Amino acid sequence: MTPTPDPTGLHPFSTLTPDVVLDALASVGLYGDGRLMALSSYENRVYQVTLEDGVRVVAKFYRPGRWSTAQILEEHTFAAELMAAEVPAVGPLVLHSATLHQHADFAFSVSPWRGGRLPELDDFEVLEWIGRFLARIHTVGAARPFTERPALNAQHFGHEPRDWLLAHDLIPLDMRSRWQDACDKALELIASSAGPASPGDRFGLQNATLLRLHGDCHPGNILWTPLDEWGRGGPHFVDLDDARTGPAVQDLWMLLSGDRRQRTHQLGALLDGYEQFRPFDRRELALIEPLRTLRLIHYSAWLARRWQDPIFPVNFPWFGTSDYWRSQVDMLHEQIEALGEEPLYA
Repeated sequence: MTPTPDPTGLHPFSTLTPDVVLDALASVGLYGDGRLMALSSYENRVYQVTLEDGVRVVAKFYRPGRWSTAQILEEHTFAAELMAAEVPAVGPLVLHSATLHQHADFAFSVSPWRGGRLPELDDFEVLEWIGRFLARIHTVGAARPFTERPALNAQHFGHEPRDWLLAHDLIPLDMRSRWQDACDKALELIASSAGPASPGDRFGLQNATLLRLHGDCHPGNILWTPLDEWGRGGPHFVDLDDARTGPAVQDLWMLLSGDRRQRTHQLGALLDGYEQFRPFDRRELALIEPLRTLRLIHYSAWLARRWQDPIFPVNFPWFGTSDYWRSQVDMLHEQIEALGEEPLYA
């Protein structure tokens, strides 16, 4: 069944008006000229704001209750480490000796505006370039661990969201048992791949080396600018909001698309660049389909948990219907088949 939106409409973000955004910026000494544009973001609220001197900044207002202050500051510290290592990541500005600020019950940060477009992922030179920078991100990420941010694992991304959806009766009765059976089977296959086995036999999430990751490295979080006459340009990595601990391959697999042959070639280009700066454990390629499956399960729970936010029913009107859950069952069955296939190689 479709979750019922809050009839009062009093979601915390309902009080985040343009005036509140501009007042928040003014509280840290940045004064907008009135031009404000909402940017695409479902988890948080993000605005491009033009200041009185014509400079554009991006103001990010964090979803209340999602991350603790300590977890947000770990994201900011990671971004600062990346920028100090000359990795083209876009992190928050330090204003009044801080990167995280409070105004009208909202936590917010301000980052420099960076333009760009989606990278051309059918261009192997672009993929190789991205691979080099991902290796540099992971070199910084491996230097020390997160202590506050959670890990990407089957419990957080599979079992817990499955149990939450079932406990809240959000799956229509005609699809509930089919979805649960497919979900359980997929999670069993993921767990079995991490069980005790002979060396080199099986490789699961529990076997992988964990490090700090971007965490949500899909094409929309990479801004690409063409080279200028001084050789400046290329990728900028944005939105570290989902940064967490996990295996390196998590930051690669979402850049792959198409049939198996296409994905193999794309993966080869990414790793050609990656391995110029950092070794890559090829056994992690066996984690691509488990990670894809966990993301599929987690996504349904994410939508359901955000349904009281008014922008979710507007942008995801199909969520919660029998047709939606039928499509999820079909995708889980496809993933069950994929979990039994040989991993990609490069």
